[in-house]
Amino acid sequence: MERGAIPTDEIAGAVDVQATLESGQTYLWWRPDGTTYETDGASGGSAWYRTVVDGDVVEVRQTDTAVEWQSTTDADPLVRKLLGLNDDLQEIRAAATDDDLTTAAWDAYDGLRIVRDPFFGCLISFICSAQMRVERIFAMQESLREHYGEPIEYDGETVYAFPEPEALAAATEEDLRELKLGYRAPYVQRTAEMVATGELTQRDVQGRAYEVAREQLTDFVGVGDKVADCVLLFSLGYLEAVPLDTWIRSAIEEHYPDCDRGNYADTSRAIREQLGPYAGYTQTYLFHYLRSGGDE
Repeated sequence: MERGAIPTDEIAGAVDVQATLESGQTYLWWRPDGTTYETDGASGGSAWYRTVVDGDVVEVRQTDTAVEWQSTTDADPLVRKLLGLNDDLQEIRAAATDDDLTTAAWDAYDGLRIVRDPFFGCLISFICSAQMRVERIFAMQESLREHYGEPIEYDGETVYAFPEPEALAAATEEDLRELKLGYRAPYVQRTAEMVATGELTQRDVQGRAYEVAREQLTDFVGVGDKVADCVLLFSLGYLEAVPLDTWIRSAIEEHYPDCDRGNYADTSRAIREQLGPYAGYTQTYLFHYLRSGGDE
C-alpha cells in the first residue's frame, strides 16, 4: 500500500472532503465504516472515504493540514483530479452571483469541490438515481460491484471495482431486477451495451460544446437532460452544467423566478446566466445547502 498527503495550504481555496463526497455528486465513493451521510456537521473529520478507479483502490481523509490518501498506487495526481483539488475555488467563487442565497450556501460549505468521477460509473449510477432515496442508490451500486465487479485484495479485505461495461452488457434484465434496480434494469443493461460495443462512448461526448454534449448523452437509454447534466458536471468537467432537479427548481421558483422559461433547455440557459460562468459549482452549493435545511 502506498500513502501520501496533499497539504491544504498548497490548494487554491478551502477543502471540505465530506461536503464534496456527501453532497449528492457521487455514488462511487463510500465510507468503509458504513456511516456515509450519517455524520453531523459540515466536515467529516478523520473519516476515510473509498473508491476504485481503473483497478486501484483509493482512500482519502481530511486532517487539519492535509488531504491524506492511501492506495494500491501512487494516487497523488489521481486524488487531485477526483476531488477537484486543481480547481481554483477562490476564482470560481469570485465569478459567482453574490445574492443572499448563494452567499449563504458558499459560506456554509466553503471547500466543497466538484468531483471528477469515472465516466461509466457516473453514468450508470445516475441512471439508477432516478426517483430513488440516497441509501437505495448506494445499495444498488454496492450490489452491482459485488455481483459484476472485479475483486481486488486490499489491506486484508476484498474490495470490488465498479463493473466494466462488458460485464453489465452481458447481464440480463432479470439479473439486474434481482438486484432491486427495478425499471432501471433494462436502461442499465442497454446503456452498458452501447458503451461496450462502441455505439456511444465518452469519446463521442467529451470536448463537444456543452449543449451538444448534453444532447449526445441523452442518446443513452434512461438518460434525460437532468442525468446528462449530472454526468457532464460530475464526470466530464463541464462546470457550467446545472442539473435541474427538484431542489434547484424550487430555488428558481422562490429566488430566481425570471429564470423559469417553461422548458428544460431555456430554463437551463437562464439559470446558468444567473449563476455565472461556473454555474455548476454554485448549483451544487445550493443543492447541498437547501437539502441540508438551509434557507429555512
